[in-house]
Amino acid sequence: MTHAIPRRTLLRSGALGLAGLGLSRFFPAWAQSGTAGAIASSTLSGNEITLRVAHSPFSVGGRSGHAVTINGTLPAPLLRLREGQNVRIHVDNALDEDTSIHWHGLLVPFQMDGVPGVSFPGIRPGTRFTYEFPVIQSGTYWYHSHSGLQEPMGHYGPIIIDPAGADPVAHDREHVIVLSDWSFLHPHIVMQRLKQEAGFFNRQRRTVLGRAGNDALSAEDRAMFAQMRMDPTDIADVTGATYTYLVNGHGSAENWTGLFGRGERVRLRIINAASQTIFNFRIPGLGMNVVAADGQNVRSVEVDEFQIGNAETYDVIVTPQEERAYTIVAEAIDRSGMVTATLAPRVGMRADVPPLRERPLLTMTDMGMGGMAGMDHGAGGMSHDMRDTSRVSFPVGPGVDMIAPMPADRMDFPGIGLDTASHRVLNYRQLVALAPRKDAREPSRRIEVHLTGNMERFMWSLDGERLSENPEPYRFARDERVRMTFINDSMMTHPMHLHGHFFELVNGHGLHQPSKHTVRVFPGGTISVDFTADAPGDWVLHCHLLYHMHAGMMRVVTVRPLDGDAA
Repeated sequence: MTHAIPRRTLLRSGALGLAGLGLSRFFPAWAQSGTAGAIASSTLSGNEITLRVAHSPFSVGGRSGHAVTINGTLPAPLLRLREGQNVRIHVDNALDEDTSIHWHGLLVPFQMDGVPGVSFPGIRPGTRFTYEFPVIQSGTYWYHSHSGLQEPMGHYGPIIIDPAGADPVAHDREHVIVLSDWSFLHPHIVMQRLKQEAGFFNRQRRTVLGRAGNDALSAEDRAMFAQMRMDPTDIADVTGATYTYLVNGHGSAENWTGLFGRGERVRLRIINAASQTIFNFRIPGLGMNVVAADGQNVRSVEVDEFQIGNAETYDVIVTPQEERAYTIVAEAIDRSGMVTATLAPRVGMRADVPPLRERPLLTMTDMGMGGMAGMDHGAGGMSHDMRDTSRVSFPVGPGVDMIAPMPADRMDFPGIGLDTASHRVLNYRQLVALAPRKDAREPSRRIEVHLTGNMERFMWSLDGERLSENPEPYRFARDERVRMTFINDSMMTHPMHLHGHFFELVNGHGLHQPSKHTVRVFPGGTISVDFTADAPGDWVLHCHLLYHMHAGMMRVVTVRPLDGDAA
């Protein structure tokens, strides 16, 4: 074991031949090759850091496009910080529009949270803004723009915070793996296409007979989906029809390679920085021990695959016992595409790449009707109206096309398409915090948050109201202990993120319920979380599918009193 490796600022990982292709300038050192030539300067650390947001070219798959980058690279530089330090991060805006940086998962004063119009005005073109905050945590996090649609253009990067004391996760080597999606279509055009035609990017629609391969629905279920004008293949709004999926800014052909020595404990810090893609992550032939979720340590869980939603992070330990290559596979949730990379003892090695698996289909449970088995759901025989508003207290207009009749707790669900897997797949119930939570109180108040939308019109909201409609904020008293239940009244998985706080998944583990900042709320399902509103200020709660947030699936969260206010 080499003690220095976990603290390295140069993470040995990358793609082959980039220097010869003239592409190395597009990638920070930590994301480049394990060969000579990578320099440590692209990993930034210390108490004073300067970042410059600007336009840059970006190339992948033999094509070039326009990117928004930080310090000229995609992804942005790795920020390596240490728990207990105070950091000042100067951000220079060289764009011709406002920009911002949100420190995803970091607990910072709300004025430093980086949400324009909520916690600060934004960073005007040609100006500098200095973020300053104490670093009070450790783990795997990331940062990205919260302005317009800059994030899908490349405005994102990883953050690793080393603990002040001993790291409870022993490892010999580590690699940061940033997953993302890239389209040569400008994000505004993508948004326009989504508004113009439901399922514009869905090239996996069913045939007129309602069957494709082995995934035929029953006649009853086909009639149900037809009556509700819903498509059981509509799992991802933006798909492999336009996306190139990336690992550390590299497509599959570039074969990003992370090195290992046989028998080493290798820590993979996996970040889903995609704007619209939920990934299923696996390394065929190599088991993974999940040791952290969203930067928070958990008891080790051995799995073969896990689903990682937008903005989630997972740390895993792998221990290769053979001196051979292994393929890293990140497959889009709808299986319309994937990106692959390699773990190997030497640069230049490759393993077999598995084919895309059969596409999944949405089910009755995903329609919020999982508890209605045995009823007559055929055309003309439905017992429930998908727009029945008898159990909701929010406005239901044209922006809400369904209310799940019988939403079910889906804490045990591993994710769409993974519930029939023959190997070990992670679910939220398996996550157990390594240390007990700090606030042992039970919730004093319970609230429901409905995730609502109209898939056909691409309108998304919380409790039936879009942010542009200026809905009332969710209000919490300072230090109030709250149970929030997310109810997904749509047929899409929504990764919900709360700024400024961690919440605990109510998964049956008592004081050891795991803390997260982002949770996937599955179609037609519910997930409850407990949190302590201990961060005074104005924050936001939103879906981290960027185009859903942009369409209005976001709400202000206010915690009062502020410091200095009367109680």
